[in-house]
Amino acid sequence: MKTLVKILISIILIAGITATMNAQVDNVDAHDITITIPEVALLDIEPNGSTITIGPAAPLEEGDPIDFSAATDNTLWMNYSSIIGSTTEPSRDVTVSITNGTLPGGMELKVLAAADAGSGAGTVGTATAEVTLSATGQNVVTGVGSCYTGTGTANGHQMTYTLILSAPANYGDLDFDDATTLTVTYTLTDN
Repeated sequence: MKTLVKILISIILIAGITATMNAQVDNVDAHDITITIPEVALLDIEPNGSTITIGPAAPLEEGDPIDFSAATDNTLWMNYSSIIGSTTEPSRDVTVSITNGTLPGGMELKVLAAADAGSGAGTVGTATAEVTLSATGQNVVTGVGSCYTGTGTANGHQMTYTLILSAPANYGDLDFDDATTLTVTYTLTDN
């Protein structure tokens, strides 16, 4: 009889422990959370709506050429935000081109992007050497990854434009009636 009681008590204890374990499993549940990160490719030139005027100064003395030394402007800043993919876009570049208008004869317009001002975070791009603007897109910043530069003036890359005489022999191509307005377009492109 004592053995039977011991067996019954053992069965009751095992059943109680199993019931407790099952109750704990029934108190747990789980679900999945899907996290998505958007692709981002945004670029802006600041201050918004800016138009710059650039040109050489008239000579102060008879027999002197016009003065291109003051034909420069560095008031514009390029800002961008970028989120790239790991396989489809290992990095992006910023290209620049003249998309409307023609330079007056005998002149070249150059642009130089300064290094990033450091107000953002991530893999900001590297400025290239000075670019002579044309209708063909050319890299002005390369290696843009997932990053942001900050927005507004004094953030991102300061852009310096310089107008020059393309060659001394081209001085005869200058024409004061040849003033023009150019549209310069920046594009953040996938590699």
